[in-house]
Amino acid sequence: MELTRRHALAGAAGIAAAPLLPFTPASAAAPVADKQAPSFYRYKVGDIQVTVVSDGRNTFPLEDSFITNAKKEEVNAALEKAFLPRDVFTIYFAPLVINTGGKLVVIDTGNGPVAKVNSKNANGLFAENMAAAGFNPKAVDTVVISHFHTDHVNGLLAADGTPAFPNAEVLVPATEWKFWMDDGEMSRAPAGRMQGLFKNNRNIFEAGLKKKVTPYEWGKEVVPGLLAVETVGHTPGHTSYVLSSGSGKVFIQSDVTNNPNPFATNPGWHAFFDQDGDVAEKTRRRIYDMVVAERLQVQGFHYPFPGLGNVVKDGSGYRVVPAPWNPTI
Repeated sequence: MELTRRHALAGAAGIAAAPLLPFTPASAAAPVADKQAPSFYRYKVGDIQVTVVSDGRNTFPLEDSFITNAKKEEVNAALEKAFLPRDVFTIYFAPLVINTGGKLVVIDTGNGPVAKVNSKNANGLFAENMAAAGFNPKAVDTVVISHFHTDHVNGLLAADGTPAFPNAEVLVPATEWKFWMDDGEMSRAPAGRMQGLFKNNRNIFEAGLKKKVTPYEWGKEVVPGLLAVETVGHTPGHTSYVLSSGSGKVFIQSDVTNNPNPFATNPGWHAFFDQDGDVAEKTRRRIYDMVVAERLQVQGFHYPFPGLGNVVKDGSGYRVVPAPWNPTI
């Protein structure tokens, strides 16, 4: 029906002549939520289904020593450029659950149940988010570990100290296992963080896990479709993966970078947690040049959730372009 000027004026006059209705406040307000919904995200690589499961995040004050070869003001400028707050830094954590069709595989395990308590539910959330995604830890066939930092191995144990994945074989990089289980290396470790890592790794793997551990080599499939790739520097045995099925392929980069802002945009910056900063930088540039050239999608453990995107060259550094959210699998 066509709305004429006469109809419009008549309607306006009727509204003006109508008595004013009493104001009634709305009484259907919902209670204010105090937590996020469980955080997981699924996508497919060929016939393989990937579920990214958030372990939460850690936000901490930015110290001068956080990046060993850049001044704090330079780091703050890079954070501001990325619309991130100054003087604090946030690290995200995202293990993976991979359903190959024949096996249920977990890649890295997050910060663990002790961190969940100590962080007041900011991280250590892998177990509860994995359960919310519909996975039973007893059904996991294989756990693949990329390297032996606490945010990757501490979730191997449940809150009571027993194996969190009781029926799973635990696959670890052979070079990483050799380094952290070497008594001589432990005796030479600097006091503080490195000594703490040795002690933590011994506690984790001696808690009923040693018989479940199988070292693996680079350049071979650790499970069908998952190729182990050497990406050392962050640790001596740090490992990434190429996940392939059919025409689908994703590079699972583990800790080649931490949060891409600022470590992809400034690939020459060395974080204090890189065991060999020079080697880690060479690896970062080599790997990112490769994924740019091959236009590979990248899954980042420390990227903002859900951590899937593409890498493009951007000046002297790189930029991560997040993959668009897909409501279907």
